[in-house]
Amino acid sequence: MIGGELDRMAMAVLQPGFEGTEPPAWLRRALAEGLGGVILFARNITRNLARDATRNVARDADALGGTAGLVAELRRERPDVVVAVDEEGGAVTRLEAATGSSWPGNMALGVAGDESLTRRVARQIGRMVAAAGITLDYAPVVDVNADPRNPVIGVRSFGSDPEEVGRHGVAWIEGLQSAGVAACAKHFPGHGDTVTDSHLALPAVRASREVIERRDLPPFRAAIAAGVRAVMCGHLLVPAVDELPATLSRAVLTGLLREELGFDGLAVTDAIEMRAVAALHEPGEIAVRALAAGADAICVGVSSARGESVYALRDAITCAVREGRLAEERLAEAAGRVRDLAAWYDAQAEARAAVARDADEGLGLAAATAALRATPAEQAAPLTKAPLVVHLAARPSQAVGRATPLKLGQAIEEILPGTVTAEVHDDGRLPDLTETARPLVIAVHDAVRHAWMRRLLDDALRARPDAVVVETGVPGPPAGRLYLATHGNSTASARAAARRLTGTF
Repeated sequence: MIGGELDRMAMAVLQPGFEGTEPPAWLRRALAEGLGGVILFARNITRNLARDATRNVARDADALGGTAGLVAELRRERPDVVVAVDEEGGAVTRLEAATGSSWPGNMALGVAGDESLTRRVARQIGRMVAAAGITLDYAPVVDVNADPRNPVIGVRSFGSDPEEVGRHGVAWIEGLQSAGVAACAKHFPGHGDTVTDSHLALPAVRASREVIERRDLPPFRAAIAAGVRAVMCGHLLVPAVDELPATLSRAVLTGLLREELGFDGLAVTDAIEMRAVAALHEPGEIAVRALAAGADAICVGVSSARGESVYALRDAITCAVREGRLAEERLAEAAGRVRDLAAWYDAQAEARAAVARDADEGLGLAAATAALRATPAEQAAPLTKAPLVVHLAARPSQAVGRATPLKLGQAIEEILPGTVTAEVHDDGRLPDLTETARPLVIAVHDAVRHAWMRRLLDDALRARPDAVVVETGVPGPPAGRLYLATHGNSTASARAAARRLTGTF
């Protein structure tokens, strides 16, 4: 193959991120030279969805404003570019990063237990993503949350039961793809049984092949049977399958995903700058090895200011083909799958037009309310005057990024003006809780995996046994006179909890 055609194929399999709210010159040039994809992050979003504070829904598609304009600029350079985004709902949102998601997230949907509700929520997320002109949503997470200490999955999972995760994963995929946006099941072959964040180091799933087959793979099998258009592999070490990280493993990506599970859509990597793989190889080598293993698209969250890093990836891929380390047929197959996804998106124009007229008002708040679980269940609303709300706040994972959901104290203040909020981190101290006559609410997130948070919570309850405890992450043992679990950290969840606490459903 002549150099120009090989270069275009190598560019076709890349999905880089970029800085700014307008396409930089290097990105425009790369698109003209065959760049197949782009991923958007919160840093690229100029205007977030306007929300109605009462109904908690997007008012109209035009509120996406600058994002839709940005995508239109990308498509002017390359009409079939695959534009991707992480829009899971709940804790992980890009389009609503400045305000927090209008949707409660996967664990809340799993707890609500209504697949039709999951399908409707995903369709509305698809409506939002479609309004921006985005091709591919890197969602849903179909990892089974097997270890409550998991630092990066948690409430992003539908739950700990493989069958339940599979059912809700299928409903989510059907809802999103009914809006004309491609779904992506992640993180293959399953990130739920880990205690390491792959942004920081290489996690290992030490389970036997039999356990992986019974626990981790069923949701992916269900997603594939439901017609999911893409699957994202996780940066995971799964010794029962291979000694190489899944991203670089032919046994995982070709043997397991393609041959055993029968997936023939787009296989995309997680971001290759994550330390789980970046500590092992240079970016170009990661891209080459992932493609050789069976990946079709290389996600690159961070690019150099003038795009040199993207062109270096292209050159590494073409060099590997010329040296015989990467088969040209494998690269052509990968580029073809990128084109196939773009063609599928083009064919969904009618579905996107239909969903634009299909606002489901009040759905986000209703879904979040359905996920609330109180102990004791019969406890009446405890707040009749403005409380002190103490947030025990852990640092968010890199997957969450810069999302800033409405905090519980802010949501209560919308109902009870004069509410006071204090935020305490792992290096902080509780305020004096005995000096105030205000009701006390303590908000925690994943206290089950933070020893410092449990210690401060115990201290607070000794000082104020009348306190109400609200857990916005994976629930632990109930505590306080009322323990309210939201099963998600989103703006929708905060408003639902505030209404439950104040009796203003």
